[in-house]
Amino acid sequence: MVMLFFLTAFVSEIAGTMAGFGSSTIFLPLAILFFDFKTALVLVAFLHIFGNVGRIAFFKHGIDWNLILKFGVPSVLFTIIGALLVSRIPQDALKGYLGVFLIGYALYSLWKENFAVSPSNTNAIAGGGISGFLAGLIGTGGALRGAFLSGFKLPKDKYIATAASIALAVDITRIPIYITQGFLESKYYWYIPILFLVALAGSFTGKQIVKKIPQKKFIKVVLLAIFIIGIKFALGLFGF
Repeated sequence: MVMLFFLTAFVSEIAGTMAGFGSSTIFLPLAILFFDFKTALVLVAFLHIFGNVGRIAFFKHGIDWNLILKFGVPSVLFTIIGALLVSRIPQDALKGYLGVFLIGYALYSLWKENFAVSPSNTNAIAGGGISGFLAGLIGTGGALRGAFLSGFKLPKDKYIATAASIALAVDITRIPIYITQGFLESKYYWYIPILFLVALAGSFTGKQIVKKIPQKKFIKVVLLAIFIIGIKFALGLFGF
């Protein structure tokens, strides 16, 4: 069972690197099969933070510091608020409504190929704040972050590196809050270094695949990932 847990972590990280987000979205429901929600939330967050370190290292030449500042600062601030509310707000409904939005966004963007979110300060701040809040609250804000950033039509290296840098800041913010609230028992600490190795291997493998995908197809891969995750979240409204 332990080996299966790490194998699912590896596959999730490959998928997350290819789309620029989604490793936690894929891995969290699988991790819940092995652990209770709070333990799974922290272990998945560690995989996410290690995976983002790998993505930044492998795509560091694409980092957009200006966008990181505008998008990342609101993300961090609202992540704190979301993480503090984990035990107080029902999460299934939030995921469901987010899913409906993501489905609509992905379908519209695939239909209107030239559609792009205006790279304005307002959109960057709003996208950062909302996605950061959801990351802290439900552990999966990357799909919404990806929806905003994909609309900016960034080159694939810049998209992955910038998304990973913002996500890393969010993870560094929320993990200490989870731990201080007692979400992770000490008997699970030995999982952390192994998740580090798994995350690096997964992000490296994902990088090799991304290198072979043309820019136009890459954008469609991201939108398809947003659509699939949207369906997964939306089904929660109907008890699936």
